[in-house]
Amino acid sequence: MTDARKLLEEMNERSREVFRRVVEGYLLTGAPVGSRSLTRDMSEKISAATVRNVMQDLEYMGLLDSPHISAGRVPTQSGLRMFVDGLLEVGDLQSADRALMDSTMSSNSTDVAGVLDRIGQTLSGVTQGASLVLAPKHEAPIKHIEFVSLGHDRALVVLVFGDGHVENRIFTPPPGQTPSSMREAANFLNSLVEGRTLSDVQTVIASQINARRQEIDQLAHAMIESGLAVWAGEGEGPERLIVRGRSHLLNASTDEVDLERIRTLFDDLERKRDIANFLELTDEGEGVRIFIGSENKLFSLSGSSLVVSPYMNADRKIVGAVGVIGPTRLNYGRIVPIVDYTAQLVGKLIADRS
Repeated sequence: MTDARKLLEEMNERSREVFRRVVEGYLLTGAPVGSRSLTRDMSEKISAATVRNVMQDLEYMGLLDSPHISAGRVPTQSGLRMFVDGLLEVGDLQSADRALMDSTMSSNSTDVAGVLDRIGQTLSGVTQGASLVLAPKHEAPIKHIEFVSLGHDRALVVLVFGDGHVENRIFTPPPGQTPSSMREAANFLNSLVEGRTLSDVQTVIASQINARRQEIDQLAHAMIESGLAVWAGEGEGPERLIVRGRSHLLNASTDEVDLERIRTLFDDLERKRDIANFLELTDEGEGVRIFIGSENKLFSLSGSSLVVSPYMNADRKIVGAVGVIGPTRLNYGRIVPIVDYTAQLVGKLIADRS
């Protein structure tokens, strides 16, 4: 990023303007931008040949690309990154967009999942991209834990929370488990977790296992560690990631290559294998982040862009994230404030319900 900004500073005014207008034209239309169209809009009167020479220099620098012979230019991934970091003008949230997002919060429903789903639908409609909402883990105090055998290689851990919420998670237990070792593991956990949230119990249990190792046998010890792995995210339920608006991605595709990338993205979204990593994308703290093409480790093969922002609970702890994914020619200047505002809305919703 530093090299890109340095490069931008070293460019003269004419090169910067040509570069900016090519990127803005591409983001607006998705089509290559030619020299003749640029000459009509440049702040100084220069010939199309002069513009072509500047564009060739920018292409040599790796900022522009020519998809076809004798065609206009489009920005490369490096060019888009430099534009986003150094030239992007983020506008204020439009009043119509604000009103639409505010309308999702009008219900007094206690069904947080339903409200988050409605927020995702509206965010997708407003941005014309696919929306991603990572719901927070249930943070009510735990009341009871139970292990249930489903066979020699499958078990169920049942978590009952103080507010009546129940979660069932299937996992693979350690070999050789018996009903007595499962009861012992559950009894040990219940002596520690009551009144604590899922976020609290991982550290407590890990330290107590070491301190009280002699109190539990080897099988129960292994069972507890398997349960910890589930809570740490290995058994994360895909229902935490709410994806809406896939059809917008299809509508935005312009050729067969685009369609193939969208199909790859759909496969990734359907599997939802890496939802824990979705939250890691925001691990540098508050604020909106933009990932372009291969910078986006979750959907890199699809060549998509992701605009994402974390949201926090009442304790100012990051518990989830909101994002919009689409082609690299997203209207970043408009979408960034929408994602930022939506993350604030979701954070307020979670804080008010906690």
